[in-house]
Amino acid sequence: MAQSYSARSRAIEPFHVMALLARANELQAAGHDVIHLEIGEPDFTTAEPIVRAGQAALGAGHTRYTAARGLPQLREAIARFYADRYRLSIDPERILITPGGSGALLLATSLLVDPGKHWLLADPGYPCNRHFLRLVEGAAQLVPVGPEVRYQLTSELVERFWSADSVGALVASPANPTGTLLERDELAALSQSLKQRGGHLVVDEIYHGLTYGCEAASVLEVDDEAFVLNSFSKYFGMTGWRLGWLVAPPAAVGELEKLAQNLYISAPSMAQHAALACFEPETRAILEQRRGEFAARRDYLLAALRELGFRIAVEPQGAFYLYADISAFGGDAFAFCRHFLETEHVAFTPGIDFGRYQADQHVRFAYTQSLPRLQQAVERIARGLKSWRPDAL
Repeated sequence: MAQSYSARSRAIEPFHVMALLARANELQAAGHDVIHLEIGEPDFTTAEPIVRAGQAALGAGHTRYTAARGLPQLREAIARFYADRYRLSIDPERILITPGGSGALLLATSLLVDPGKHWLLADPGYPCNRHFLRLVEGAAQLVPVGPEVRYQLTSELVERFWSADSVGALVASPANPTGTLLERDELAALSQSLKQRGGHLVVDEIYHGLTYGCEAASVLEVDDEAFVLNSFSKYFGMTGWRLGWLVAPPAAVGELEKLAQNLYISAPSMAQHAALACFEPETRAILEQRRGEFAARRDYLLAALRELGFRIAVEPQGAFYLYADISAFGGDAFAFCRHFLETEHVAFTPGIDFGRYQADQHVRFAYTQSLPRLQQAVERIARGLKSWRPDAL
């Protein structure tokens, strides 16, 4: 008997890269040396002070539920972090601790989007954003963006694409897959444009801290009513601990807390106690050293790929991705990725995972491997370009 599943489930697309990852794992199991540049997870393990704090929390029996909004001492630590990094005074009561940045996105979409309504999203962009909107019976209005606007939404684009069903916009700075930032004045212009239309501004700041030669501005510097999504996964290196946070306007906190109580009860207790160590000087020194390593990786891979003929029109300022145009080589992105995986055992992500606009002529490289491994990858890619035959597919 055929299963009858929900329309929303059927509408949510899988990650195309997962098919490539499964094949990469098969090749690896067969003894091949695969260089993984496809998944947005750094090669660094969680910093030792955070691990020690997590172990101590387990030893002390911190294994029970916390309050839905999270540990008060962690919310206070995050508030101090905003004061230190951005010179902002954020009331800890406005901060909700969530199961990863995804938990923060779930709260924001559940609160702000009614069925049939939509947010404006940059295309290309992180695919889960549009899928979360579908999950709450909303929709994503994908706005095609290219290098001329650094792959970011602008106030002019909001004006052009806003419709009667629009209720807000979600932007990311730094962005996945492009690594580009929104400057403070651009955030202010977006905020003003949305307020004029009665819309909400939601900003993904998950890659804050991972910027190179500059610091990212927080939207809260220009709009105290914006919703901010953040995570302990990227800069703080706690991917598997599943911990994030949401900063919300004071008036929204009660509704968000109610949603949190019902959707997930609370974020992982042990992870919350471990995360208290993120803000200690010893940990910050480790994280800043890692940021320096990411900067060196970006500088190397950006120059090397351009030398090979990949078009990277905008230098990424943050995150750990390069979004590269492959149109000079011909063929489609998925086949291109598959070729390099099968022939050279280098895995990277096809642009079709990130949207619709010119997706088939782009790929994403994650510089989440050591510099020697990136050098090996470039050597293999150079060799693989010589055997690439798009017309043979």
